Amino acid sequence: MRLHDRAFLLIGGTGGIGKALIDLLLAAGARVVVATRHPERLENRTGVSPVYLELCSPELDQQLQQLSEACPAIDGVIHCAGQNRFSALETMAVSDLEAQLNVNLRSAMLVARHFAPRFRKAGTGALVFVGSTFGSIGFPGYTAYCASKFGLRGFTEALRRELADTLLQVIYVAPRATATAMNPDGVIEMNRALGNAMDAPEKVAAEILTAMTKDERRRFLGWPEKLFVVINGVLPRIVDKAMLKQLPLIRRFLDSGAVS
Repeated sequence: MRLHDRAFLLIGGTGGIGKALIDLLLAAGARVVVATRHPERLENRTGVSPVYLELCSPELDQQLQQLSEACPAIDGVIHCAGQNRFSALETMAVSDLEAQLNVNLRSAMLVARHFAPRFRKAGTGALVFVGSTFGSIGFPGYTAYCASKFGLRGFTEALRRELADTLLQVIYVAPRATATAMNPDGVIEMNRALGNAMDAPEKVAAEILTAMTKDERRRFLGWPEKLFVVINGVLPRIVDKAMLKQLPLIRRFLDSGAVS
């Protein structure tokens, strides 16, 4: 995929990974339209255009139409917005559950539904979705998040095959744990206790651009996480046993109230 002189709609551009993506896209010669609930808070930069978008809105489809009309040059979309909530399912508020499904899955589906016909008509276009290792491995305390990311992985796979006879690119990138503000201190402490590595946002952003420039269909990040994804798909009982051993420690963080 060529990045120079292209216009990308970046959804989730105010988060840690998103901010790093802006820098890399600009350095590659691309223009970036950053969709956010608070465009007035975005720093003024050459090559960056802020636009309003509310991913949880019931009117998201209409907002996308307005955005598309205002920014007709967009020929690629990167969806890296995400919400998570580390909580036992029984203590999770309904609003938190709905927010994760709306932001992580529903908004991605509506974005693709809007832009795929437009890109197909133009004869070119890219739809890039940032998932998670937890889109392939269920993890205690992340039931809703895993459900949304499993859904996103399945959606992108089906969409890629649905558009296989077109020139549209559908790319799925699955980072492992990333050191962003989305993860509170308690989750960071838990990952340290479990020995789980956390990548810097800049590293993840670079991997996303590598997947784009190499026209990869999917890219999973981190070792041994990539291996666990394969094992979980073939021999899930092995991962079940490993998780059972970790469960007392995980439950200690779940029950401590340090993260919620």
